[in-house]
Amino acid sequence: MCGRYVSIQKIDAIEKIFDVQAPGDMEQFQSYNISPGQKAAVITNDKPKELQLFSFGFTPFWADKPTYWFNARSEGDKNKDNDPNYKGSRAITEKPAFRKAIRSQRCLVVADCFIEGTTKEKLSKPYVVYLKNRRPFAFAGIWDSWADKTTGELLNSFAIITTTANTLLQKLPHHRTPVILNKEDENTWLDNETPVEEVTGLLNPYPSDLMNAYPISADIKNPRAEGLELMTPMAQRVTKEFDYKIYEEMKFGS
Repeated sequence: MCGRYVSIQKIDAIEKIFDVQAPGDMEQFQSYNISPGQKAAVITNDKPKELQLFSFGFTPFWADKPTYWFNARSEGDKNKDNDPNYKGSRAITEKPAFRKAIRSQRCLVVADCFIEGTTKEKLSKPYVVYLKNRRPFAFAGIWDSWADKTTGELLNSFAIITTTANTLLQKLPHHRTPVILNKEDENTWLDNETPVEEVTGLLNPYPSDLMNAYPISADIKNPRAEGLELMTPMAQRVTKEFDYKIYEEMKFGS
């Protein structure tokens, strides 16, 4: 599961990289520990040229109360054993909570890297997982708007879509990985005219050879914990590299 991630780019950098504009009153929102319930940067299919802040944790419009699904499985109820070689249907299109959103309410979730625990120890044994030559990138996300029937308050929220673990995630070990979109597929993901078969065809693990990971302190478990020190390497990376460039670059003001 991907329940924690990092997004530390300044607004003007995101605007340039994703060709979007932020509202003039949007405040900086960098965080080394984005957790469910926190607001974070998204680009939605209905406003593909605007940067917005939505709540991390998906609530479908029909729910009686906020639900905070932070992940949506690409396989839906299929592949319950999380077989990394699964080649079956992307049954997210059949899940009542997600079937409308995957067809018509998709978004890019802006991130610099993400935090993943091991399958057994979870965030008691966390890793920073990052792309070697790309930052920031976009998770494939879905969104919805929910209205509180008592107060009328509107909640805009999103979830990150997950898929089977690539070989890097398997080494941690972890059984899932968030869907990271190739740069050239981002517009396709946001395009309202993209057929659902093409949409679900994008829900694949990102290539392991373009990624790496290293262990960090379990302090990240606390959703109120914040700061660059959370990213400090505690041991060697999963695959060998020359330096810890990703850690050295991850500072507010990036």
